[in-house]
Amino acid sequence: MDDTQSLSILALDVGTSSTRALLFDGQGNAIPDMVSQLTYQLTTSQEGEVSVDADHLVDVVAQTIDEVLKKAGQEASSIRAVAIDTFWHSLLGVDENNHPLTPVITWEDTRAFDTARDLRKEFDEKEVHDRVGVRFHASYWPAKLRWLSQNQSKVFKQVKQWISFGEYLHRKLLGKSVCSLSMASATGMLTTKTRQWDDELIKALGVRREQFPDIGDAGDALKGLQGDYAKRWPALRDVPWYPAIGDGASACIGTSCITTQNWSLTMGTSSAIRVVVDPAQISVAPLGLWLYFIDSKRAVMGGAMSEGGNLLAWLSESFKLPKLEEAEPKVEALKPDNHGLTILPFISGERSIGWHAEARMTISGISTRTTPEDILRAGMESLAYRLSVIHSALLQALNMKASDHRLMASGGALFHSPLLRQIISDTTGTAIYPSREQEASARGAALLALEALGIIPDLAKLQPSVTDPTKPDHHNGDIYRRALARQDDLYHRLLPD
Repeated sequence: MDDTQSLSILALDVGTSSTRALLFDGQGNAIPDMVSQLTYQLTTSQEGEVSVDADHLVDVVAQTIDEVLKKAGQEASSIRAVAIDTFWHSLLGVDENNHPLTPVITWEDTRAFDTARDLRKEFDEKEVHDRVGVRFHASYWPAKLRWLSQNQSKVFKQVKQWISFGEYLHRKLLGKSVCSLSMASATGMLTTKTRQWDDELIKALGVRREQFPDIGDAGDALKGLQGDYAKRWPALRDVPWYPAIGDGASACIGTSCITTQNWSLTMGTSSAIRVVVDPAQISVAPLGLWLYFIDSKRAVMGGAMSEGGNLLAWLSESFKLPKLEEAEPKVEALKPDNHGLTILPFISGERSIGWHAEARMTISGISTRTTPEDILRAGMESLAYRLSVIHSALLQALNMKASDHRLMASGGALFHSPLLRQIISDTTGTAIYPSREQEASARGAALLALEALGIIPDLAKLQPSVTDPTKPDHHNGDIYRRALARQDDLYHRLLPD
């Protein structure tokens, strides 16, 4: 038997509302039936809180590991490493004993939007963006830290170190952690050229350098499960555990979007378009976009929306529509932009391009003739328009044309809606290739582990596994682009820069 078939990688994929544990073979293929998925509840409030108890989330992740190892049985002895991807931008304060003093504050938490606005007045934002790769926004650490210092000052002063959930998980299981370049670069606190925590922001935010974790690369593995975990999972006790990387970076790797010819289009709860670039050649992104690291030799430039499947689920539930798969035939029968509606889809605030965390969803043009199906169709179109704005900004930044690349689609919302893929293809004028990789983020983490182990020498040589493309209808594209101009007009009226 091929050695790469006889070994496996355990990949942990910690998403915004669920967490998975999966086994992949030595070629990066998911092993059938070796998967566990559990959901968990986020804490939300009218003030904009979106958080989760750190120890509860550790327990949920541990349960998925239990289930996969039980399914694997004796085959668990073939596991060579544990890889992990987690949601980007999370913030957690711990004390000197690594006990949580705050919940895990997620990227969706918008309580810090006022402090983000204050930071924009305090700093030259373009200068900071060029230095750290992101703008001031409630998703990122600078605004969160300023908000905590102003609203939870007692806790803020007690914090020994600020970390993300991936580091906390490793500290619980292994007693130690490494903050990967990938996670550090998405905090808004890392100077991308020096790859060190930004001194100017540290000073301005009233924190200290020692309150931030040491930075390592994606291949800097740790070993040695501690305490009860070593007894609970003997097969994982002495294997390398690789540092957590951001789920968006991992999705690029998992769909083999590792060159500028293949771009990653994802839509799960949220949405994003990402392009893997050489950080030595591109050290600064345009102001509306961001630049994060995957590892020391690969960066990812792109834009993300806080909306995607969450918007469509909310519309279906609020307007008493069937599930999207059932409603799609009726919605597909409607003509493009024939409903008279203009929607700003910011149900969770805006990230790219304008970074208005305080933005909220707006529906303009409702009449007595408007049907629930009209609203769902208009919602799908509104998502496509905002993705098209990100897409255009990336084309300009990379000096490319729509015909120079392919969009590789992944994520539940795109897998389950051919109509949504068609609308996005029409609006961007770009063919969309649905990836066959149903677990792109987990696979990406596994592939990076296989590369670190020397089992797969060059991930860039992997070819994407895709299904038949959705090709743009240029007639409908003209209609959608006129509607995009109408949406842009409403956007600038309600959200002046």
